[in-house]
Amino acid sequence: MPNGTKWDVPASVIAENKARWYAEAKGSNYQDKYDDTIVSEDKIIDWAENNMNWEDVERVATKVEVPITVDYQDGWVNGEKKVLQVLSTQ
Repeated sequence: MPNGTKWDVPASVIAENKARWYAEAKGSNYQDKYDDTIVSEDKIIDWAENNMNWEDVERVATKVEVPITVDYQDGWVNGEKKVLQVLSTQ
């Protein structure tokens, strides 16, 4: 997420969403579409990014990583530094 958090979302939720849509909109076999999707990381990611919203997965999403707090003072004092030559435009 933009704030640095990471979330687990079961792939089955995404595969079910895709299979349900294809069954209802295209008359496809639900189980065939589910089985085809659940084994493909690319298909799961593609469907999630292009056809689902956060609200579709929010109820089953689990936060697994929270961004660390940055100690800017420590970074300034102990961080790696490099001096670069800057060319003047004047």
